[in-house]
Amino acid sequence: MTDWIVLATAGLLALVALGLAAALLRARSASARSLAEARAETAALHERLDRLERERRDPVRDERPVVITRLGEDEPTAPPVPMIEGRLFADLVLRESVVQAASLAHGVRRALAPETRNRVRFEMRRELKRARKQRKSDLREAKRLWADHQRASLDGEGSAA
Repeated sequence: MTDWIVLATAGLLALVALGLAAALLRARSASARSLAEARAETAALHERLDRLERERRDPVRDERPVVITRLGEDEPTAPPVPMIEGRLFADLVLRESVVQAASLAHGVRRALAPETRNRVRFEMRRELKRARKQRKSDLREAKRLWADHQRASLDGEGSAA
């Protein structure tokens, strides 16, 4: 009975090893395939890059001569510009002027609104307070530096004598 258990265990281990070997072979072949695909794609990209660089360095020249002007030819190069009647032109100009005037009026009305004026007044007051504080602190700093300089010059004269 123990021989049978040993044989079954050995067979089971052999089957597991065989399964692992098959999985390993499958994984290796899949990775080899993906590596080959990546190399082929890389080679194709290198080839495309080389072709693009060659085209950039040596552009294909068009064999036809370049025509700068069409002087003397019968066919017009551009279709004629349609003419607008005077009434239509005046209507367009008037509409555009009305739109611009309306937008200007809206902007002025908005700028002169009480909320905007109050906001501007508040910001101005705040900026004035900040500037006053800054000037006071600058003045104190300047006085302190001047006093330090005076003390240093007096100490320098007294020790030299």
